[in-house]
Amino acid sequence: MSAGRAAPSVQVRSLTDQMDTTFPAGPLLLAPPATQRLGGAVAAALGTALSTVELRPFGRGDFKIRPLGPVRGRDVYLLHGLYGDPQGSACDRLCELLFLAGAVGDAGAARVSALIPYLAFARKDRRTKARDPVTSRYVAQMIESVGIGHVMAVEVHNPAAFDNAFRIPADHLTTTRLFADHFAARFRTRRLAVVSPDLGGAKRAQLLREALQRRCDTPVEFGCVEKRRSAGVVSGHYFAGDVSGCSVILLDDLISSGETLLRAAQACRAAGATEVHAAAAHAPLAPAAAGRLNEPTLDSLTVTDTVPLDSQAAGQLGNRVTVLPIAGLLADAIACQRGDGSLSTLLELDG
Repeated sequence: MSAGRAAPSVQVRSLTDQMDTTFPAGPLLLAPPATQRLGGAVAAALGTALSTVELRPFGRGDFKIRPLGPVRGRDVYLLHGLYGDPQGSACDRLCELLFLAGAVGDAGAARVSALIPYLAFARKDRRTKARDPVTSRYVAQMIESVGIGHVMAVEVHNPAAFDNAFRIPADHLTTTRLFADHFAARFRTRRLAVVSPDLGGAKRAQLLREALQRRCDTPVEFGCVEKRRSAGVVSGHYFAGDVSGCSVILLDDLISSGETLLRAAQACRAAGATEVHAAAAHAPLAPAAAGRLNEPTLDSLTVTDTVPLDSQAAGQLGNRVTVLPIAGLLADAIACQRGDGSLSTLLELDG
């Protein structure tokens, strides 16, 4: 997508009265303070300005949030990452998104869409023990309840659970193209393999493998590591795939403790990998993660900026970590969703 390209006016059909309405061309992008840096980059890629949001604290966690400019009749995109940091928890971020969406809807927006770079609570998407919550579904119900009519989220933990949780249109934005372009430029002529650190991520790894094969001069191998987690303890030792003599790309959706990636890297080395390069869309790193990721078993780490990299972790990892900007993908996704291109083509889902 070319930056600054004007998109056509969008037709919206109300689910209640089935009447066609129109709103001005060009999306209106809002981002609460915690996501303003990324919001500014997305707005620049779209060739527009980021609209101003006021977040006023009242003390003891209470606050109000509202748009400071007019939104009536507009196609509004709320950009917000639901991660915790020293300034607020994931619950704070979720409430900011919900309250802002409600305020925008009450102020007369024609359509409200949520663009979520990092969707918190997505890891608890099914019952694995008696009386377990299905938290991802509860979050989806809250998002729907405030009038958000469309959701786009980046590299969710379980795409099938994400699709099934929402009754409104929900698009899963993969980072396949970002990682494929990055690793193809680095390793085009090497013998490559893409490995998933668990069975649940096998499809994600296969998509990257296929994208790399379209870009590289040699076949790309595939592998998968067994992983079981119970009561916080990770186990499993089976490895499937041929990675002997390969530069391995170990792909996951997120890195928190780093334990899963380190175990998988050790399994790849034991299977004959010459290099192991870890990659993940999100890096909400726990305090001990940087130490694990600095182990010589891993040669490098590549993440995106959906979650700002902790400054202490970034200092520990140094030049071992590469951060790929996500703003271009988010801007292109907005353009595609408004009819200026194919989202499936953007995400390389048509291959």
